[in-house]
Amino acid sequence: MSIRNTQHMVFQDREQAALLLIPRLEKFRGERVVVLSIPRGGVPMGCIIAKHFGWEHGLLITKKIGHPLNPEYAIGAVGGDMVFVDEKNADVPQSYIERELTRIRASITERENRFLKGRKQPELKGKMVIVVDDGIATGLTMKLSVQVLRQRNPVRIIVAVPVAPPSSVRQVQQVADEMVVLHTDSDFSGVGQFYVDFSEVTDDDVVRCLDSLVQRQEMS
Repeated sequence: MSIRNTQHMVFQDREQAALLLIPRLEKFRGERVVVLSIPRGGVPMGCIIAKHFGWEHGLLITKKIGHPLNPEYAIGAVGGDMVFVDEKNADVPQSYIERELTRIRASITERENRFLKGRKQPELKGKMVIVVDDGIATGLTMKLSVQVLRQRNPVRIIVAVPVAPPSSVRQVQQVADEMVVLHTDSDFSGVGQFYVDFSEVTDDDVVRCLDSLVQRQEMS
């Protein structure tokens, strides 16, 4: 695992964070790599990294299940047909979880159609996958994402993020082959606290990033 812990580290924006990740990913140059960005915040970063190395790029769309009393608190996550619910939240009614699963799965399908415009996702079998996001909070969504990807038989899965709390790093380490993390901080209230500019990434921003990659591939 590659982790750097620098006190009070703050990123200017996602672009700067992606550029700081690039030197840490240099060791994978020459490998058969697919960058999978997690929408929406991870997509601008993943596009920058994929363009720099000339790697394939795709999307990894998973969604957290929010707690009924605090939607921002993830009690689990959904990705395709797989579901992960933290056993610490056994008190959450099953009926609530089932309603959320129906809603979230419909949302995932709709987002895939909107972002990909019918384009196929890259083949992962026999390739190295680098999952990119703008940060990790609880780690539950990322942990599920890695578990989902295992079913597609990549040779290795690397998770690359600018920032995460130590507890989440430990969670993801249990399922990922390697992690590249620029900054860990136990005083963690949210990913946005480590960015000067943490402006929302819109659906249009995601589509523009993906379109620019496709145009670049068509020209090369």
